[in-house]
Amino acid sequence: MRRSAVLVITVAAVALLATSELAKNALLAQTTTGNDDGIPPAEMIGEGVISTGDDELGGGVTSDGNTLIFEKSAAPHYLYIMCESHLVGGKWNKPEILPFSGQYRDTDPVLSPDGKSILFASDRPVNGKDLHRWSIWRAQRSSSGWKEPQRVPGAVNSEGSQVFASIAANGNIYFASSRKTGQYDVFRSKFDGGEYKEAEDLGPIFNGPGINTFEATIAEDESYILLGTFGRQGGYGSSDIFVSFHASQGSWSAPVNLGPQINTRARDYSPRISGNGQWLYFTSERGFLDKDPAQAFSYQMFNERLATLANGLGNLYRVPLPPVIAAARKRSVIQSQDRNGLGGQG
Repeated sequence: MRRSAVLVITVAAVALLATSELAKNALLAQTTTGNDDGIPPAEMIGEGVISTGDDELGGGVTSDGNTLIFEKSAAPHYLYIMCESHLVGGKWNKPEILPFSGQYRDTDPVLSPDGKSILFASDRPVNGKDLHRWSIWRAQRSSSGWKEPQRVPGAVNSEGSQVFASIAANGNIYFASSRKTGQYDVFRSKFDGGEYKEAEDLGPIFNGPGINTFEATIAEDESYILLGTFGRQGGYGSSDIFVSFHASQGSWSAPVNLGPQINTRARDYSPRISGNGQWLYFTSERGFLDKDPAQAFSYQMFNERLATLANGLGNLYRVPLPPVIAAARKRSVIQSQDRNGLGGQG
């Protein structure tokens, strides 16, 4: 989601402080990754219907590939609505607002692995009271349509704000929360005995000073987690998508950047895994300002660019997921060897 103006300013300040380090790491990532990893250019989703000149974000599809859930934002942050579109004759049809959205700020819709429910963040009232913070809600889909959302019970929701929750096949929920430090860190709440247990901070491998992780998308089998994050070393300058792999004894590998086919110097964020596990869906604000202009814009030229899909607001994209994960695993191994002083050996 696009966060509040105060938070954006805070993140921008952190990013400015780290600009030189981020630029150095971006150059290193681009020169060592290249395009030899089999990842094709990102494909825009539903050009002119789903991805428009407005601000769209957070798209995810069901396992049959026929239903898309995504979000539109009324900038700056006045309203977020969640929408649904269906693939008809190979094209996405005109979206409709989900029946329970459109009144409050509903954001970060993430489909469950079976496609029968979504988790989302909302500032809607709880028992008639405005809590002035984000909570995680769940909406179930039945044969007759969507049911009224329920706030996720137990330890997932706290005194802080919770955003962007995703769920594994075993019911464990991973999410971003400001409950501990005021910045957004990654937490996990295990589903055990029919209830959600006390949320666990996933630790310094994910969370640290100056790092704000707003999205945490867990793989169905918990083998890896995708992170949409600001301020992490190895980024290209704004929010980038990273991945961390679940290692032995419950540990996680250091997050690695997904590379220049996914991440740009613009904001790239809000990753989703398609229901069949074959596609990475994500949001990007890539556009006509990705590169420094060769000359000053005229008023007419600037307005013309703002009227295009590449105007710097969010659009939805996808790339095949298996080569993305395979390339990231290789980089993760190299990164681990370098960190342990094994680089260049056998």
